[in-house]
Amino acid sequence: MKKLILFVTAFTALIDSYSQETVLPAKPQKGTMYITNATIHVGNGKVIENGTIKIKDGKIEEVGANITVPAGDANVVDAKGKQVYPGLVLPTSTLGLVEINAVRATQDSREIGEMNPNVRALVAYNTDSKVINTLRSNGILLANVVPQGSFVAGSSSVVQLDAWNWEDAAYKTDAGIHVYFPTLMPRPAFGRFGGGGGAGPQAPQPDPVKEGLEKIEGLKTFFKEAKAYHADANHEETNLKFEAVKGLFNKTQKLYIHASTSKQILVALDFVKEFGLDMVIVGGSESYQLADLLKKHNVSVILQQPHSLPTAEDDDVDQPYKTAAALQKAGVLFAISDDDAQTRGRNLPFNAGTAAAYGLTKEEALAAISLNAAKIMGVADKTGSIEVGKDANIIVSDGDILDMRTSNVTAAFIQGRKIDLTDKHKLLNDRFEQKYDLKPVKKGF
Repeated sequence: MKKLILFVTAFTALIDSYSQETVLPAKPQKGTMYITNATIHVGNGKVIENGTIKIKDGKIEEVGANITVPAGDANVVDAKGKQVYPGLVLPTSTLGLVEINAVRATQDSREIGEMNPNVRALVAYNTDSKVINTLRSNGILLANVVPQGSFVAGSSSVVQLDAWNWEDAAYKTDAGIHVYFPTLMPRPAFGRFGGGGGAGPQAPQPDPVKEGLEKIEGLKTFFKEAKAYHADANHEETNLKFEAVKGLFNKTQKLYIHASTSKQILVALDFVKEFGLDMVIVGGSESYQLADLLKKHNVSVILQQPHSLPTAEDDDVDQPYKTAAALQKAGVLFAISDDDAQTRGRNLPFNAGTAAAYGLTKEEALAAISLNAAKIMGVADKTGSIEVGKDANIIVSDGDILDMRTSNVTAAFIQGRKIDLTDKHKLLNDRFEQKYDLKPVKKGF
């Protein structure tokens, strides 16, 4: 135990000693700025060759191929030979809630209990997380910070990744309520002779399908009571749990159901029919089987981890790669995420790149991590594409942002502010390149 404590202490000290305290949020962008000579991937399927973007006070004022840049002291970023994209949006993440998975003290993503609609992930969001900067280096400029839980986990919020505190980071607050559906399928028994740990008589195992359906019925009862609560304007007492889901009934919030199997998704669709809620399926590994039904009920999908094995044993091994194309063909609004505990979201563009290799066009794959994600989270009026009137959330890359081999983000702007792309990985890379004399040490300041 002492050795473990010493290891954790030493590891924490190491993290602190090489942290990024000098990477500060950029100051607001003032005046006019131009990004010129670029191949502009708008995010809505259009591509503008040799285009120019005019930015004023953090907003996109003009986009096109025939924009005149005044001579003189105009602030100009020459992007000749480079690719320009809208800032990428990570649609599900524990960013800022979990720092080191193996260290409990750095985790603040989950509350005790099963019914926590009033829990707000935003207030736990840590803008000093070292993970944030690694995402920005891959072009991810916004994220939906999602609470974890065993059933009703609470509300998520969209944040922009260049802020002093969570109040500054908030882009859209408490925009969705997250529910983690029961599996609705029996689990195999483990242990000797297929039992729970011994050869002797075993206690009767609970029926997970029955238990799951009972929990879901309880959730329906909760929503009925919440709806009745909000129909009455006069309350003797305030119910925080009912207040937290008010937006579901006036359509200012969405209900995010974390469900992967077709059985879970079918049960989830009952909530749309019964309560008329705006719903998003998160996970959705078998959503391709119900694509037409999802389209009919206007239900969106977030494919949480395309780089994974299929859910069913008899599915094609590459089915997770093909699901995005199936949803696109059916006209379902969908986004792609990166839920891998190791990559922590930074492989988002490469997950989309895989989908582009399995049926999507590159511009459709880009939309799945930019404009589509913004639409699902209700921020498409402000971000997700390079269009007039939107925030100047823009990335500049030497190569194809969807290609791990050529992607190299050289500049990024959040609301027009040019942000520092230094991150923990780059600092460590420089440190050991210099230590082992793998490249000449830079001279000067």
